[in-house]
Amino acid sequence: MNIKTAVIGVGSLGHHHARILSQHSKSKLEFVVDINKKTAIRIAKINNTKYLTNYNALVGKIEAAIIAVPTQYHYHVTKFLLQHDIHCLVEKPFTTDIYEAEELVRISKARNLILQVGHIERFNPAIIAAVNYVNNPKFIEVNRLGPYYDSRINNIGVVLDLMIHDLDILFFFMKEKVISFEAYGAKVFSNTEDIAKVRLRYSNGCIADLSASRVSLKKYRKIRIFQSNSYISIDYAKKNLKIYTKKKENINSISDIDVKKPKLLLREPLFYELDNFLTNVINGQNPDISGNQGKNVVKLAIDILKNMIF
Repeated sequence: MNIKTAVIGVGSLGHHHARILSQHSKSKLEFVVDINKKTAIRIAKINNTKYLTNYNALVGKIEAAIIAVPTQYHYHVTKFLLQHDIHCLVEKPFTTDIYEAEELVRISKARNLILQVGHIERFNPAIIAAVNYVNNPKFIEVNRLGPYYDSRINNIGVVLDLMIHDLDILFFFMKEKVISFEAYGAKVFSNTEDIAKVRLRYSNGCIADLSASRVSLKKYRKIRIFQSNSYISIDYAKKNLKIYTKKKENINSISDIDVKKPKLLLREPLFYELDNFLTNVINGQNPDISGNQGKNVVKLAIDILKNMIF
């Protein structure tokens, strides 16, 4: 079954959505949409499809859409599409307002539509494999650093731009609730936080330290999970996973530690994400990352920003 699809916003990320949907066996890419006509025409030509400059014209012509417009437009675009019975995958962050997120969730449920949030790291092969080894963590360290690369992100800070990936992963790994947190930030190149450090405390006593920066010269994206008898190391960028476990109770040297490197399915994470979305639309099943889950991540991110110390 082919789903009639469209991608709204075909800039730095959206054009990758269009590339995959134009080739995917479950999708028939009907349109790409962008307010920049030259961009829309160029991406449409590359992917052998049609273009539009106004998403309103999609009504009655597609069944599902990817929303990859700037974050401040997510709510209005998604609400319009849901009200016209179009399934939606909304890029992260879902919204920047918890009430808007709640309304989109209500509309999707009332109209029995798939509403999925594009937290692509959830489909990173290293994350998919790592979840099988996570067992009651005691301490988690997360670092997501990178250069300031695009003026389009001026409207949101590093928490909603970068750290939100890791907040979602922690929701995925941790079954316990966050009971308190500390948050610190600094403005360097923009009017929002460009560096942020957050410490989350969970109900089971686990501590998670998160660092996010967009003023680093190189990308560095890793998460380390420490738990009884084992240590899990994940490199997001290299899609690498290592599991360190004790061979015996008392450790005398490195030879007493077993290092496992699980074999990973190294397909593009965006392919997995879009395949999951299309499958959900076809089967009418709940998304792996539902609008409600996306709302919970946004709520935590907004709470962090409201209490951040500069």
